[in-house]
Amino acid sequence: MRKLFAVIALVVLFFSCSSDTVRYQNPFIPNYNFSITIDANLPLYSGLLSSINPIRITNENVGANGIIVMKISDTDYRAWEANCPNQYPSACSRMVINGLNAKCPCDDIEYSLFNGVGMNNQGEYTMKPYRVDILGKNLIRVSN
Repeated sequence: MRKLFAVIALVVLFFSCSSDTVRYQNPFIPNYNFSITIDANLPLYSGLLSSINPIRITNENVGANGIIVMKISDTDYRAWEANCPNQYPSACSRMVINGLNAKCPCDDIEYSLFNGVGMNNQGEYTMKPYRVDILGKNLIRVSN
């Protein structure tokens, strides 16, 4: 009887778990390979010298529609795709920074730059995160 109960409990547990990574696997945003080294000591990126001060980088060949980078602390940075998560890349789909959020002008959904999730859980997909490597003081690499 215990074995039957254990099997039933495992089956229920298995089916009740879901993965949120599906929200990151976005069919609207292509997976372009890129790597950019960012030196916050340069005037263009000096906003990253301060914590909680996001900047948008729109260099050619960086992300699908640019990236948004924010320093949380000396050991924690966040980097996100600057394209609206629920739109194909276009002129309208480039997100704008609105305080500690990024706003999509196409559908007016705002996303947190801390976790990439739409405010009030809006939007089918979350912002697409990118890998951040800390190379040294005020020097990071963002890549896909």
